Amino acid sequence: MLWPAFAAGGLNCSADDKKVKLEVNSGVTHGMGGPTFNFTASVEIRSKAVSAALRELTFDESNRPQYWLDGRELRLLLYKEREDEAPFGSVEVEIRTRAAGDPDEGTYKGNYKITVYDMEGRTTGEGKQSTFSGAVSCFAE
Repeated sequence: MLWPAFAAGGLNCSADDKKVKLEVNSGVTHGMGGPTFNFTASVEIRSKAVSAALRELTFDESNRPQYWLDGRELRLLLYKEREDEAPFGSVEVEIRTRAAGDPDEGTYKGNYKITVYDMEGRTTGEGKQSTFSGAVSCFAE
């Protein structure tokens, strides 16, 4: 029996502006739906309006509920909740990009949107929501 060979490549996205520093790195297997491996991401939100516990986060494969790479589009959704015993807080990172030029070159340009939800010590009622957005660039091979 012959087994198909699958090559691996890389994926990275970054943004660095006055509001946010964002970095995503991962391996990508070509074939079998293009799953990611060795996935890591970090987000630094520079706004003091966001509580300190939610300003600097790292993400791994378990925090990546959605991923799409089809040559023309690259999309990622990252989600993480506050891990300590403080009231609920979460950070959602959405990256939406399109191929910049020939899709075979692997360069993608688009936008990020980061939504932070924080109960800020409250146990009832609504928490505080902050949203940040800006340009992001990605490369996938």
